[in-house]
Amino acid sequence: MRLRLFVLLIVASWFGTGAALAEKRVALVMGNSAYKNVARLANPANDAALVGGMFRKAGFDTVDIKLDLNVVDMRKALREFGGKAREADVAVIYYAGHGIELDGTNYLIPTDAALETDTDVLDEAFPLDRVLFAIEPAKQLRLVILDACRDNPFAKTMKRTIASRAIGRGLAKVEPTSPNTMIAFAAKAGSTASDGDSKNSPFAAALVERLPTPGLDLGKAFRFVRDDVLKSTGYKQEPYVYGSLGGDDVSLVPAKPAAAGPQANPDSEIRRDYELALQLGTRDVWTAFLNRYPSGFYTDLAKAQLNRIAAEDARAVAAEKARQAEDEKARLAAERAKKAEQEKAAAAAKAAEDAKKAAEKAKQIEEAKAAAAEQRRKDVEAAMAKALADKQAAEKALADKAANELAAKQANDEAQGEQRVAAVTPAQSSPSLSPQETAKLVQSELRRVGCLAASADGEWNASSQRSLTLFNQYAGTKLDPKLASFEALDAIKARPGRVCPLVCDHGFKADGDACVKIACRAGYRVNDDNECQKAPDKKPVPSREDAKKKELERKQTEVTPTKPQASGQIICSTSGCRPVRPGCRISIQKYGSAVSMVGGGQAEVCD
Repeated sequence: MRLRLFVLLIVASWFGTGAALAEKRVALVMGNSAYKNVARLANPANDAALVGGMFRKAGFDTVDIKLDLNVVDMRKALREFGGKAREADVAVIYYAGHGIELDGTNYLIPTDAALETDTDVLDEAFPLDRVLFAIEPAKQLRLVILDACRDNPFAKTMKRTIASRAIGRGLAKVEPTSPNTMIAFAAKAGSTASDGDSKNSPFAAALVERLPTPGLDLGKAFRFVRDDVLKSTGYKQEPYVYGSLGGDDVSLVPAKPAAAGPQANPDSEIRRDYELALQLGTRDVWTAFLNRYPSGFYTDLAKAQLNRIAAEDARAVAAEKARQAEDEKARLAAERAKKAEQEKAAAAAKAAEDAKKAAEKAKQIEEAKAAAAEQRRKDVEAAMAKALADKQAAEKALADKAANELAAKQANDEAQGEQRVAAVTPAQSSPSLSPQETAKLVQSELRRVGCLAASADGEWNASSQRSLTLFNQYAGTKLDPKLASFEALDAIKARPGRVCPLVCDHGFKADGDACVKIACRAGYRVNDDNECQKAPDKKPVPSREDAKKKELERKQTEVTPTKPQASGQIICSTSGCRPVRPGCRISIQKYGSAVSMVGGGQAEVCD
């Protein structure tokens, strides 16, 4: 039992104090102040030194502080840090200096950049995606902090090769595609940040104040940073965070571990002395106890015990006096003393007896008080013992949970390691991502360059393979479309803009990165070449509905019998002439070979 408790305490101690040691954290801090082609910035180098010192005090395993980086140094720093991030749980990049937004893409500007034209940005600056790619392999947390929203002097002198090209004020809004990734801007997208009047910027000063708080969730820490910067800048600058984390709290500095195992009870020593004094139960022992412990819960109990002893002494004295009075009364009666003396002795005996009863009653009261005090002590100690047992049970449950989580985490890490070994050959050196995560990253990049219309769901299906084949066709690459590899990811990320042409359906035309419907003026329509041409005059052509209607009428006429009509003939007889009735006709009556002339030889025949 003791061995098991010891093991649980060791596990709890590992999670409380050793978890932070097992979690590998790395940081890259860059500060560009000495720009060669524009005015020098005062604070980025100071801010980088301040933030880098914060990471070192927070116990990060590696903190690389790089100042005044040109394009070559910046590329090298990001490449080297990407290698460190592959082995880390937490990766953080902080950048202070100039940044620029071009056509919705954010770029970090090295110190040797000239940026004479807008196209120079693609060659002389680093896109934010390159920074995200460097921290992407980290297993638990990826954090980018940009103090790069200052008013950019390059934008004022830069020549635009295309008049409609957008060069924004500040940085553009971003939406990280990788999970557990946060990007913190010193100022909200589209606004600029203050460099500050002191040695450090308001944003950097707030960061070092809030982020190192042990156990403080990053989301809440950046909300505190926002409030601090708003107040210090007169509500002119509002930091903003893009991306999100999961439901569990994620802190940059782990919380301080709680002490493992049962805590020493500060009253344990006084309790032992009280129990020893209770066993002895003498006036001198209780007096010595009160001299050593003049106040407190056990002191009040000791006073009650001392009062009980005093009552017992008083009762004994009264009983002794009553006994003596009775003896004196008996002696006088035996000596046949005078009646007055006997009465006096009897009164004295009665008074002594009354005193004895009073002392006994006082003793009972004090004993009751002492018993009640002793019961209170037992109740308090029972409550303390229960609280200690509950605490130990909770700590045991926490230790069991920690042990289970540790075992599950180790099993999960081993399973993921086996999958990565199966998916990647030993000769490759790639980030530790699952095949589905890799496929999702490749799909996101294919969407960015316009080769994939479907969403990035991590399923490398036929649609994704066709999109990679399309990328090969227009980019001139020979990537294997059947596999979402890191080689494909690097090749697609190297393309800054659209690669695959935008293909629109008939009746639509390309407008930037979207298809819009072609609108023709009245009397014109879209032809087969997707151009508006005048619509020809329409000739009346019997519709199919009219032909069906006529055919139906014809059939009904043939089936329906003709209605009888008047023939227009007149028949005459001896009684006069009248029209032939409808449906009848006039016929000549014959008898043998002779014609009957009765009625003029006419007869009305109705079939």
